[in-house]
Amino acid sequence: MLVAGASGAGKTSAARRIAETLCIPRHELDALHHGPGWVKRSEFESDVAAFSVEPAWVCEWQYRSVRSLLLERAETLVWIDVPTRTQMRQLVMRTLRRRFLRQVLWNGNREGPLWGVFTERDHIIRWGWRTRNTTAERMPLVVERYPALPVIRVKSRHDLDRWLAAVRPGGTMRAAEVPSSSE
Repeated sequence: MLVAGASGAGKTSAARRIAETLCIPRHELDALHHGPGWVKRSEFESDVAAFSVEPAWVCEWQYRSVRSLLLERAETLVWIDVPTRTQMRQLVMRTLRRRFLRQVLWNGNREGPLWGVFTERDHIIRWGWRTRNTTAERMPLVVERYPALPVIRVKSRHDLDRWLAAVRPGGTMRAAEVPSSSE
């Protein structure tokens, strides 16, 4: 299962909740991608290929080099399509929390200085703003190229809560169905 969305939309949190609810393994792509010093790990693609042949898994849908592979092997794609104001608020708050707490992320990495938002083109906050519509722009092509892949569009935490309640073991629907509250 894949979780798609803009940076800060809540992909990792949603993937964690899906994994807990469905009792399936979660693979965090950022942890597999980033080596020490924010350098891409040479094993990234092979690690993704290895877990994606397992019978059940959930991860974020990101990183160009593995997007197609993940789409080919996924059974469902959950699209976190929150409003830009929600996505950016979450991204800024996450960035501030990580920076002020000096939170260690993957392989010893930490968020860079906050002033980098003014000087670095790919600072996570600038990246999040610049790419905020990218997932929405990709979805029509995903639906066209992978017609058998159910795409579950959730527009809020409430939508995700309702869907998770319905698909949990003993729930009333399959993973490919979603309650229609926010259409």
